[in-house]
This record gives sequence, structure tokens and C-alpha cells, in this order.
Amino acid sequence: MNDIATRCIDIIAKSKSIPADTISLASTFDELNIDSLDKINISFEVEEAFNIEIPDEALSTLRTVGDMVQGVAKLTATTPSTITTH
Repeated sequence: MNDIATRCIDIIAKSKSIPADTISLASTFDELNIDSLDKINISFEVEEAFNIEIPDEALSTLRTVGDMVQGVAKLTATTPSTITTH
């Protein structure tokens, strides 16, 4: 599992007070008892953790943890990095 997946799962686990090892990319938000308010709160945490902005309309399309990870990966890929290498 990549860093984005691990961090998203950790955020979800913390917000729902469930063990991270019980969450997989295939876990649905319904299975995890994540309602729309939880989804908003989790999205704020994810935005802060990855320094991205998740569009409101994208939240309604997320059904699984994998959906969230894919979305974060896309957003981080399009966000200009402030880190430079020499």
C-alpha cells in the first residue's frame, strides 16, 4: 500500500475510532458507518494532510476508501510542489 493510502486509512481510522488494519481500499463508507458529515470532516483532515483542496462535488462520488485514495493521488499530482531538488 502506498503512502497516500496509508495516510488516508489512518485519518479514517482516527476519525471513526476503529483499527486501521480493519480498513482496506475496498472498504465502503457505508461499511465503515461514514455518513455525509463524517465524509466532510474526513475530507478536511485529508485536505490538510496533503495540502490539497477536494471539490465539494467530488465528495458525493466517493463510495470506497480506494475512491478517496485515487482522488487524492490525482489532486496531489496536479498540485505544484514547493519542494525543489538540486
